[in-house]
Formats: sequence, C-alpha cells, structure tokens
Amino acid sequence: MSDSPPESKEGSTSESVGFSERTSEAMNKVNETLSKIDWTQMGKYGKAAGIIAVVILAQVLIKIVIDTINFFPILPGLLELLGVVVLCQWSWQNLTTSEKRSVVFEKVQNLRQEYLG
Repeated sequence: MSDSPPESKEGSTSESVGFSERTSEAMNKVNETLSKIDWTQMGKYGKAAGIIAVVILAQVLIKIVIDTINFFPILPGLLELLGVVVLCQWSWQNLTTSEKRSVVFEKVQNLRQEYLG
C-alpha cells in the first residue's frame, strides 16, 4: 500500500515532463513554420482573419448581453413591447399615405438595386 503512492508520483512527474517537452516541441515547430511565412503577402488574408475574429467576438458579446437580459424575467417582455411600439410608430410615420408608401417602396428598390445589382 505504501509503495503505490510514490510510484504514482513518479509517473505523474514523468508525464508532466513529457507533456512540457511535447508542448515545447510543438511550439518550436509552430514558430519555425510561422518564420517561413512571407508576411508581406498576408495583407488581404490578415484583414479577412481580423474581420472574422471581430465578428465572432461581437457575436459572443451579443449572446452574453442577450442571456443577461433574459435572466431578468420582466426585461424580455418590455423589450418586445418596445419593438412593437417602435414598429407602430415607424409605420404610422411612413405608411399612412400613398405618397409616403411610394417613397418607402422607392427607397427599398434603390437599396435592392444598389446591393444586388
């Protein structure tokens, strides 16, 4: 019984040394690979990767905010009510007469033409 704990300690020490060695080897390989890359050619790809990283970060932050809002029982209902009020107000201002409706329709068509071609 007294022999098994020291053996497990020795095994964990050798495992941790092996893990740290493997980690350092992997990091050395990654550093060697990164040093071989011509970073002057990576402008376009770097921008794309940065944009993707920012979008992912923004989505995570938005999810955190929405989960926090949903944690409080009354806030989601109030926000839905606020959305309905804003929609009704916008509709009243922009859709009550045929002239206003045609202006909105033209704006939508112009945006569609601009973005979809």
